[in-house]
Amino acid sequence: MIKDGATRDGYGEALVELGNSDPNVVVLDSGVSDSTRTIKFGQKFPERFFNMGISEADMVCTAAGLARTGKVAFATSFACFLLGRTMDQILVSIAYSNSNVKLAGTHTGLAVGEDGPSAQMIVDLAYTRAMPNMIVIQPADWEEAVQATKALSKYFGPAYLRLGRPKLKGIYDSTYKFEIGKGNIIRQGSDAVIFAYGPIMLPQAYIAAEKLESEYSISVKVVNIPWLNTINKTWLKEIIGNIKQIYTLDNHLMSGGQGEKIGSVIAQLGLDNISLKMLGLTGIPVCGLNDEVIVYYELDTNSIVKVIANSHSSIRQV
Repeated sequence: MIKDGATRDGYGEALVELGNSDPNVVVLDSGVSDSTRTIKFGQKFPERFFNMGISEADMVCTAAGLARTGKVAFATSFACFLLGRTMDQILVSIAYSNSNVKLAGTHTGLAVGEDGPSAQMIVDLAYTRAMPNMIVIQPADWEEAVQATKALSKYFGPAYLRLGRPKLKGIYDSTYKFEIGKGNIIRQGSDAVIFAYGPIMLPQAYIAAEKLESEYSISVKVVNIPWLNTINKTWLKEIIGNIKQIYTLDNHLMSGGQGEKIGSVIAQLGLDNISLKMLGLTGIPVCGLNDEVIVYYELDTNSIVKVIANSHSSIRQV
């Protein structure tokens, strides 16, 4: 059965399951446990839950200390606070030290447009992707969030789990298998491929691909790639195959986003005659409802269709 819900909800459910199965799992929060959903873990395992209040740097360092004693530490807050106020502590105490700390940032990207630019964390991938030892993941739905959280509990080392607030329709059921460095095809196609991630961009990509097929006879493959800084090169080469038109969608600034990572892997693979177009954010984020902000940045379905249709038309004319 496919379950609808926000990725933060899947994270909260997974933490409770991990609390039952692994006594070394501990959870820290910075005073927003209702919103991050860590409150569920805290209610069931109060002796392993630490509400640190509005002191994110303290929380991160405490998580690193707990990890040094053998605990699997999940440190959670809104992404704008978790990363925006703790860069030195994360870099030195977690990344450089290869600490077994899982950072979970909620309310990421454009999904909190009503809250304004200070709350829209659109640089977190650039921050974390650059850090040594850090792996970065954004699940696309409730099920993938559950599986990603469980996978991180078994992975030794620093990680950043990027989570969202919107409650959206699910994509996967429990038969889905989450694999390190790999994504999965959610729609087959032969003319172009869209790489997307997360609960905002992936549905836009899928609907756009359907419209491109029905209205322009352009066959577009859509690939969910939740691993934002660790990509299996062999897998990526197989996914691309003979396709020459590649598009990436980032709910993040294009600088430091997933598009740049995919482009670098394509360059390392030495693939010839590839056209890569990155779609994402530029400048300071605007304030507005989620749908309004997506349209403003031309990341909505109609804008994606227009870009790909125009590009495909230009290629055919050549």
